[in-house]
Amino acid sequence: MSACGQREAPEGNAAQPRRRARASGGGAPRAVKNVIQLSATLLFLVTVAGCAPGTSNTPQAGASMSQAIIEPYLKIQTALASDSIDEVKANAGNIATAATALGAPAVRIDMAAVQLASVGDLAAAREKFGALSDAIVTYMDGLHLTPPEGVRVAYCPMVKKPWLQEGSTLANPYYGSSMLTCGSFR
Repeated sequence: MSACGQREAPEGNAAQPRRRARASGGGAPRAVKNVIQLSATLLFLVTVAGCAPGTSNTPQAGASMSQAIIEPYLKIQTALASDSIDEVKANAGNIATAATALGAPAVRIDMAAVQLASVGDLAAAREKFGALSDAIVTYMDGLHLTPPEGVRVAYCPMVKKPWLQEGSTLANPYYGSSMLTCGSFR
């Protein structure tokens, strides 16, 4: 034994490192492992490509966002900016229907619209409208879509949420009449 408490190597083998012996069936050769790994990667990529945006219902990059979503959305935005929930439920339902037709890429829009359609008071409607706005803006950004002509993306720094609206005068749906012009256009 050495001073460190380790066994000293036999004199004849001092320069040769010890090699681990493979157990029988101890693994496939490197080439087979590489083929298996490559096959798994290809399978993953094919699966992802099949789920990716690009279905016939998904708009092409540079296109305008669907009017079937934007028109009812703008009615909700206007109602909330006016401190009203009168048009929220019906229009949120219309958005959910339109988002379902867009398929998997718009699932967040669909889910947020369904939640918004079920609210009963102004505070809850504003909260769920924030989730819907996030989903729509994320969808548009992800697919490089533009808002329809005359529609702009605005941002409220108080709630840290975006929204879409027509015109050049801010109408904040998150605070309505109490802070109607709070925010900025992006």
